[in-house]
Amino acid sequence: MALVSIVMGSDSDMPVMKKAADVLKELGVESEMRIISAHREPDIFFEYAKSCEERGVKVIIAGAGMAAHLPGMCAAIFPMPVIGIPMHTTSLGGRDSLYSIVQMPSGIPVATVAINGGANAGLLAAKILAVGDSALLEKLKAYSEKQKKAVEEKDARLQEVGYEEY
Repeated sequence: MALVSIVMGSDSDMPVMKKAADVLKELGVESEMRIISAHREPDIFFEYAKSCEERGVKVIIAGAGMAAHLPGMCAAIFPMPVIGIPMHTTSLGGRDSLYSIVQMPSGIPVATVAINGGANAGLLAAKILAVGDSALLEKLKAYSEKQKKAVEEKDARLQEVGYEEY
């Protein structure tokens, strides 16, 4: 059963959304992925968002560009956490997406990560779930330790070969 539902309005968002799915998979968190347009197929979107709770979904990660209504509409329907990922756009560099997601009206919160922040969305979803899951919390701690070691290894290499050769 998917605990996290990852939804995007277009397959052009897939490279970013895949990062969220990859992090969740690495941490052992079941997820599902859908392409649903809130604008082009509102009836299908509405049924999707209404069904998430009864299907056992605990967190939705929604990626959107430009007008970026998908995360906010998910939050308006789904009663549990929604994480929005603003997509980079060619016209305004993703600022349009960011503002659309982060500027939600009072009572309809959407947690928002950086523009194209797929990996962080996956990590935030896992951290939300880890509040009630000690095994997942331990996996998150191990993930952080792995990141720390990677930086230490890069610094050791820099110290060994110098910046000219790095």
